[in-house]
Amino acid sequence: MKAITLRNLPPELVQLIRQKAEEQRTSLNKVVIHLLEESLGKRGRKKRGEPRYHDLDGLAGSWAEEEAAAFAEALAEQRSIDREMWK
Repeated sequence: MKAITLRNLPPELVQLIRQKAEEQRTSLNKVVIHLLEESLGKRGRKKRGEPRYHDLDGLAGSWAEEEAAAFAEALAEQRSIDREMWK
């Protein structure tokens, strides 16, 4: 594959690219390639085993332990069977 060097990127743009890479837990290179593909209407080939959609990838693993425990506790209450309903 060809390598391209980008010079004089505005600092704000660099910061946004870094943020996106951190959110997606991926490399700057992959983020830039994805952004270029998106902007040019060109999709990269899907790799074997790669999920089809990435809409919520930035949220995966982003909760603190306390937040996850609170959510699990709320779900546990909703998952219990109300015996009164079955009478």
